[in-house]
Amino acid sequence: MTDDFCTSLGDELRRAAAEVPEQTFIRMAAGEWTYRQFNDESDRLAAGLHAQGVRRGDNVSLLLPNCIELALLWFALAKLGAAAAPVNTSFRGAVLADAVNLVESRLAVVHAELLEPWQQIRAELAGIAQVFVLGTGPVAGAVGAPYERLRSVAPGSETLPRPDVGFDERCLLLYTSGTTGRSKAAMIAHRYVLAQARGFIKGLELRPDDVLYCPYPMFHLDATVLTIAPALLLRGVAALGERFSVSRYWDEVRALQATVFDFMGATITMLWKQAPSPGDRNHRARLGWGVPLPSFTPEFEARFGCRLVELYGSTEVGAAMFTPLHAPRRMGSCGTLAAGFTARLADAQGFEVPRGQVGELLIRPEQPALLTQGYYGMPEATLAAFKDLWFHTGDMMRQDEDGYMYFVGRSKDMVRRRGENISSAEVEMGIETHPEVLECAVYGVPSEFTEEEVMASVVLRPGATLTAAGLAAHCAEHMARFMVPRYLRFLPALPKTPTDKVEKFRLKDEGVVPGTWDREAAPGGSG
Repeated sequence: MTDDFCTSLGDELRRAAAEVPEQTFIRMAAGEWTYRQFNDESDRLAAGLHAQGVRRGDNVSLLLPNCIELALLWFALAKLGAAAAPVNTSFRGAVLADAVNLVESRLAVVHAELLEPWQQIRAELAGIAQVFVLGTGPVAGAVGAPYERLRSVAPGSETLPRPDVGFDERCLLLYTSGTTGRSKAAMIAHRYVLAQARGFIKGLELRPDDVLYCPYPMFHLDATVLTIAPALLLRGVAALGERFSVSRYWDEVRALQATVFDFMGATITMLWKQAPSPGDRNHRARLGWGVPLPSFTPEFEARFGCRLVELYGSTEVGAAMFTPLHAPRRMGSCGTLAAGFTARLADAQGFEVPRGQVGELLIRPEQPALLTQGYYGMPEATLAAFKDLWFHTGDMMRQDEDGYMYFVGRSKDMVRRRGENISSAEVEMGIETHPEVLECAVYGVPSEFTEEEVMASVVLRPGATLTAAGLAAHCAEHMARFMVPRYLRFLPALPKTPTDKVEKFRLKDEGVVPGTWDREAAPGGSG
C-alpha cells in the first residue's frame, strides 16, 4: 500500500498491476479478474471511450446492474480524467430523466434489461448524444444511431492517452438516496476515494488477505469507495454480489470466500430472523460492519461466529467514525471520530450543544478533498450544506464524556408529538425487538392536536399471528409512553431503494389509510 494519496485511481491501479499482476482483484459470481486483467481491460475501454469523444472533465451516465463492466467503466473513465455517474437502477420516468440531465452527460451506457425505462424518457434527455448498450438481451429496435453495443468502444486499436489527472479532480458522481426528496449528485474526487479507503482500512484493521464482500449496488458508496478501493490499496480482493438476498446471503459469502461483509438498515435483522441452520458458521467471515447495531448483536455474533462493528458514514463525508475494536462495546454508539476530521454537535442556530445533549452533526476535513466537493449542478444546495464552513450532515447525535457518538436520527426523520421530539430510529429499534416483526418504518403523520402522531408500518415474519393490539402492548413495555405509535399498519413489504433504504416519503404521503389500527380508537385506548 502506498503512502502518497495525492494520486489518481488510474495510477494506483497501474502500480497494483505491476506489483501483484496475478492476484485476484475483483471476484463475482460471473468470474474473477486479476489486477493485470482489470488494468488491461480498463485501458482498452478507456482508449475506446476516448475515441468516442470522452474527454477530461466529462461525466458519463451508467444505468447498469452490478457487473464487471460497471467497475471497468469507472476506472476507464478515471484514467481519462472523466467521471462515472452510476444511476440508481430503480429510477423511472421523470426521476430517471432528472438524474441524467442533472449531471449533463453526453454519453451513457445502459444495460439491455434497462432499455425499456431508458427509451421511455429518451426524448427528455437534452444532452445525450450517444448510448452504448451492454448485454445480449433484445434491444427492441434500439440498436442503430445513436445506440451501439458496448463492445464497439473497446477495440484496443488506439493508444491510450495518459492525462496527468490531479488527485482533486472528479472521478465519481454518487447520487444521494432520495428517500426524502430529489436526489443530488455528490462530486467525489480521486483523493476522496483513496484517502477514505485508507481510513477505512485503518478503522477496521483490514488485512491484505481479506476478501471484502459487498452485496449492494455499485451506485452506492459501500461497493465503490468502501469495498473496491480498500481492496485496491490492500492489493486484496473485492467480492461483489449482484444484489442483496436474505435467502442467498450466506451462500454467496461462502462462494466468494468473504472474510469481511457489510450490512445496512434492516438487512442484519432480516438475516438474524432467518431460521437457524447447521451451516450458520460454515463461512470464512470474521467481521461485519454497518449501521445500526441491533440489540441482539451478541446473540448474532455467537450464532454466526463473527464480530459486528458499527461505524458512521455517508455519501458526502465517507466513513468518518469507527468503533474502537479493542475497547469494550458501547451499545448504541457508532464510535469515535476518525483521524482527518473535526466535528461538533450544534443546535438549529449552529451553536455547539453541551456534551450529552442532542445536536446536528457538523463536520469538516483537516485534509484536502476528504469530503464531497459539493452537489453537481446544485450550487444553492452545496452552499446550504457547507453553511458556516461546516458540512451539515442532517444527522442528530449525542456525545458522551469519552467522545463516543450516538446516532439519534435524521433531522428530517424525527416526529414532533405534543412537545416531544421522538427519534424514528429509536421507535423502530423498539418495535423490532418483537420476535414476530421482520422490519418496520416509523414516521410522523398529521395530528388533530397540531404537530404529529407516531405511525409505524410493519412487516411481520411469515406465519406470524401478532395483532396490532399485541404489538402496541409490546411497545408500551419497551419504550417511553410518548413514543408508542398511535397508528399501526401491517404491510407485506416496505417500499425501498435498491440499497434497502426505506422510502418513507411514500408511506408519509399515503398517511392513515383504511385498515390502519388506531390506538386511541381501540377499546381502552388513550393518548
